[in-house]
Amino acid sequence: MEVKIMDVLRRMQPVLDEMQLRELKEVLQMTFTGCRVIQETDLQVVDRGWEVDLEEFLMSKALEGKASKTVKQYRYELVRLLTYINKPVKNIDSGDISGFMRAYKMIRKVANQTLKNVRAVYSSFFGWLRDRDRIRRNPMALVESIKVEKKIRKPYTDEERERMLRKCSSLRDKALLEFLYSTAVRVSELSEINREDIRYANKELIVYGKGAKERTVYINERTNMYLKEYLESRKDNDPALFVGSKKPNSRLTKTGIEDIIRRIGEKAGVENAHPHRFRRTALTNALNRGMPLQEAMIFAGHAKSETTMRYCTVNQEGVRYHHFKYLSA
Repeated sequence: MEVKIMDVLRRMQPVLDEMQLRELKEVLQMTFTGCRVIQETDLQVVDRGWEVDLEEFLMSKALEGKASKTVKQYRYELVRLLTYINKPVKNIDSGDISGFMRAYKMIRKVANQTLKNVRAVYSSFFGWLRDRDRIRRNPMALVESIKVEKKIRKPYTDEERERMLRKCSSLRDKALLEFLYSTAVRVSELSEINREDIRYANKELIVYGKGAKERTVYINERTNMYLKEYLESRKDNDPALFVGSKKPNSRLTKTGIEDIIRRIGEKAGVENAHPHRFRRTALTNALNRGMPLQEAMIFAGHAKSETTMRYCTVNQEGVRYHHFKYLSA
């Protein structure tokens, strides 16, 4: 019986965390106390035949320019799936994948958006296998799609940004807020920027985004003023553009920047304050105020216009104005 219990725990390991596995073990032991297993077949052999396919798939993603963090996430999700199903990839069908996804959602209590992202990883992997004739048919073709409720993610209003600026307790925080808005950089990109990266003559800098793609972003006059004042006030020698306020004044991390913006938002009474919202605000304002979509895509570092438009909350007054302008007759 203990062997069977351990087999169940092994199968559930990709889905459950350590505490949940311990609880499951205790329940199984109590449930089957006094029971006897009559072994009619050999114990199931753990299949690891998918490892070569997985490694080659991940290598191809790395060569495409996917970020190392993305490739690591692909590995994590696919190992969980393939370990749980425990079959050669050519024998995996849509029912296997759907069953795992249902268990994943029920046990992990994840949101549909998370499950949709996981499904996309599976689709990429099995699509890659099918394109190379390593499987006869793509099982993802029959796996149900995940519906996600679309939520309107609002940008900051001009008033909210001003309230947050007035609640900043240091030059660093003021420069940080204005820099996020002017450049529309991702917080992960911001944490990697150094002082020497700024080209003050042209008020611009190059940032490296997803897939190591570089793009030029620009600094407006207000940002330039706060940034210069902040950098002139610093006494440390750290090359980072933004550093912690306490010694040893080391580079601000993604988490550190998020925490700063959250605390400023709380002081200013602005709900849902986070760095990425500045990126949404910058792109929304740029598009609503007349920046061509093609240029906004370049500014944001997006390969598809659909991605840029997902960031934009259309100004209804702008729609009204252009309706009268173009359709009044």
